[in-house]
Amino acid sequence: MRRFWPIMSAVTSAPWKFAPLKQPFVPSPNTRKLEGIVFDVDGTLCEPQTYMFAAMRSALGIPKSVDILDHVYSLPTPEDQHTAMEKIRTIEREAMLTQVPQPGLAPLMSYLDSRSIRKGICTRNFDLPVQNLLVKFLPSSVFGPIVTRDFRPPKPDPAGILHIARSWGLVRKSTGEPGIPVDEAEEKEKIAEKGQEEGELLHTERGEEVADASGLIMVGDSVDDITAGRRAGAKTVLLVNDVNRHLVDHEHTDLVIERLDELIEVLEEGRL
Repeated sequence: MRRFWPIMSAVTSAPWKFAPLKQPFVPSPNTRKLEGIVFDVDGTLCEPQTYMFAAMRSALGIPKSVDILDHVYSLPTPEDQHTAMEKIRTIEREAMLTQVPQPGLAPLMSYLDSRSIRKGICTRNFDLPVQNLLVKFLPSSVFGPIVTRDFRPPKPDPAGILHIARSWGLVRKSTGEPGIPVDEAEEKEKIAEKGQEEGELLHTERGEEVADASGLIMVGDSVDDITAGRRAGAKTVLLVNDVNRHLVDHEHTDLVIERLDELIEVLEEGRL
């Protein structure tokens, strides 16, 4: 049975791989050290509950073509936004009672813990379903930071993943492109000056220290996950299912797995 499929692309694939975790890290021009893994939640750490999205759109009175969070944030008053958000949360609270862990979840987390690999979460869920899943199925595993819906802008924007990278002390010198400055005080000054949302990518000067997610892997099941990961500069892993199989050949997908614990062999052997 095919266990995983690297997706080759001269345009999107980085010219290096992560060093095998089965042996001590030795610096090399063709390998780099894995600095951490960021996970989505619904459809990734737990089995998909895709019925929620139809229920949410029905509750909000919007068509499938409209992004749920974009709609909520576009409402004219804070009261309107709060009312709409509470409709979404009610559906999520009910759904979290029937969360089912993804096959291979526990073995993968035990392996990552044994290798001291940092684990973060970047999700469009709100915090209660996330904590419910972690307490119920992964009580001994530590995740942090946990980026939820309260962080803006959400995926597919890369800001949440870059925020995690910065919190782990992962930095690089900017070449002048938009990014997240390492200096948080400086970031807040720029946000206030330009009137931007907290977390939005900012213009950076050449040589300025910015968050660097190139040592990370983003694991998810949606186009938002792999797009956010690629835009952040991370490697991407798609957890494939019957609904998202069209993303196997997506330009932002580096690797495809059918079970979470398939990632163990990939990391051990340095295949990503």
